[in-house]
Amino acid sequence: MSVDKVRQYFGKYGMESRILEFDVSSATVELAAAALNCEPGRIAKTLSFLVGEQPILIVSAGDVKIDNAKYKATFGKKAKMLTKEQVTDLIGHAVGGVCPFAVKDGVTVYLDESLKKYETVFPACGSSNSAIELTIPEMEQYSGYKEWVDVCKAY
Repeated sequence: MSVDKVRQYFGKYGMESRILEFDVSSATVELAAAALNCEPGRIAKTLSFLVGEQPILIVSAGDVKIDNAKYKATFGKKAKMLTKEQVTDLIGHAVGGVCPFAVKDGVTVYLDESLKKYETVFPACGSSNSAIELTIPEMEQYSGYKEWVDVCKAY
């Protein structure tokens, strides 16, 4: 199970005990915010795209969406989200639990500027009922991100 891969990943840093697992689904921003009793923006949603043949992840605040013009200006291509099957095959986590931790080799992670308005955020941990609370510096450290990008806008 994907959450086990993430638990093992965080175990290398002595942080596996910080992973939260819920009796309810946290597969969407709304469900995760309800499970955590926090505002939707603090849910660090991880979106999966293809840039050419390269799978990428963009982690953003839960209360924003991709701005197609900003995305194209940053990546030089129109935003093309992965299908559910591609997400599992190329990223290594299923939709609803996608996170930037313990992903397959060759996946590039980007953090969106929208996360910076929060002291801590809650990314998923590989399953549709898990999360971990991380500070922004911890998000940088553990996500293995390539760079910060500005590719989102408010709903």
